[in-house]
Amino acid sequence: MFNEATLLRDPAPSPVLNARGKRGTMTVKRAGPPKVTTIRDRENTDWVACIAAIRDTQDQTAFARLFGHFAPRVKAFLMRSGADATLAEECTQEVMATLWQKAHLFDPARASAATWIFTIARNRKIDALRKQKRPEPEDLPWGQDPEPDQADMLALQQESDQLGDAIASLPAKQRELIEKAYFSDLSHSEIAAQTGLPLGTIKSRIRLALDRLRHAMK
Repeated sequence: MFNEATLLRDPAPSPVLNARGKRGTMTVKRAGPPKVTTIRDRENTDWVACIAAIRDTQDQTAFARLFGHFAPRVKAFLMRSGADATLAEECTQEVMATLWQKAHLFDPARASAATWIFTIARNRKIDALRKQKRPEPEDLPWGQDPEPDQADMLALQQESDQLGDAIASLPAKQRELIEKAYFSDLSHSEIAAQTGLPLGTIKSRIRLALDRLRHAMK
């Protein structure tokens, strides 16, 4: 009788006849484990093909596919690593332009498509911060693994839209100060110098605006 241990061992040599009619042995080799192809592997194959199409024929359809997939992920990565929305958008545009112009530099034997694209993004972020003479933020993990979940991206987009609507509904005087303080990153003193308003008025209007926004976002 055969048990499980017997079946897992290499099969015993089987007697065969050689060319002279004498008995010999033939060893049956077991096949190795099948190669597992993951969804990520298949996706990378598609992205590599798109980059090759851009390199060889400047295929705009292939570029549109890459742009639609990677542009929002690159921007999210840059914002998580400390870039504001404007800088993240500018760097993302530069990354995708580099993808179009430098597709011939991509070597799929050295890195996946995502790794190559996020490496470009990281380098663009560092270059931009150096030009602004700002300290470089602590590096975050990047590439395919930390990509935000689709549900998280949708929730973030909905919150961003809701906040945009709430800001737009503020009284003009409050909205102007919120935009200067949070979008232009100006201090209260800088706002006072620009507008000629007293500091007390600026602080009061910003406090009222923030109260309105908190109620709107509940």
